[in-house]
Amino acid sequence: MGKKLLDILRIGVFYDGYYFYKVSNYYKYEHGRKARISISGLQDFIKDEVAGLTNIDPRQCQIIDAHYFKGRSSTRELGEKVQSERIFEDILMRENVVTHYLPLRYGENNVAQEKGIDVWLALEAYELSIYKHFDILVLVAGDGDYVPLVRKLHTLGTQVVLLCWDFSYHNEDGYIVETKTSRQLMEEVFCPVCMHQKIDQDTTGNINNLFVPDRTAEKTQSVSGLSLGSAPPEEHLPEYPSVILTINVNGFGFIRDEESNNVFFHYNSVTNRDFSDLQPGMKVKYTREEDAQRSKRENAPRYKAVKVTVTE
Repeated sequence: MGKKLLDILRIGVFYDGYYFYKVSNYYKYEHGRKARISISGLQDFIKDEVAGLTNIDPRQCQIIDAHYFKGRSSTRELGEKVQSERIFEDILMRENVVTHYLPLRYGENNVAQEKGIDVWLALEAYELSIYKHFDILVLVAGDGDYVPLVRKLHTLGTQVVLLCWDFSYHNEDGYIVETKTSRQLMEEVFCPVCMHQKIDQDTTGNINNLFVPDRTAEKTQSVSGLSLGSAPPEEHLPEYPSVILTINVNGFGFIRDEESNNVFFHYNSVTNRDFSDLQPGMKVKYTREEDAQRSKRENAPRYKAVKVTVTE
């Protein structure tokens, strides 16, 4: 007789795309690793983690479905940044991750916001759990809005593993913003996996596969520089030529501007280079808007860059 076929443990993976985008940028620009998270590495990690949690052979743990949800600007609005977003989409498709997008909506002060993404993710996750009979659903998220989804999945007999990160990062204004996972969400799931702890406490080097290994690979796994806080391009802001004055390893810098005591810029505002390639003295052109908080603090007009393009 031949060998008996192994029973498969069916795994579904659902990414809150903007959350994952912030996590990936954190490890690229703020964390000591200075590398992005690899989609293939993360999915291999998921299979190994589920195998450990369920005490079964890793060969039996298979991701049968993976989905990525995110708000998205139109091609016209993205301009030169469209290429990096499309490259990342290619990576997702290569790893059999299905992409789901809703258009970003501009609200007060022309700030773009995601609307309906978490609801769409929850509906798809619940429906697919019914039809595809996931044994384990892995949720890459941190928002307490997903608590009702977890409770509904429990009624189906689907156990939820949460991959989450607690971290702080510099936003587009240069201020530190803290991201913490909902305590209620962590209490509701079958198993919360605190990824920031696993990564920082790793002493074996096994966690290295979670990260893009070199600069060449990083170029092709670059996450879109889309910023939810950018002003809509239809404002047609004037462009100014100048040079980069300083670069901070945490993902921001200043452009020389004698009129306004130099212009702050964030890695999200760079259109045609990776932030890690930038050097002081590089020629750039940029559009700007007033930095209200800095102006108030220094009692004089101060600006931040909306779009920075390297010209040399």
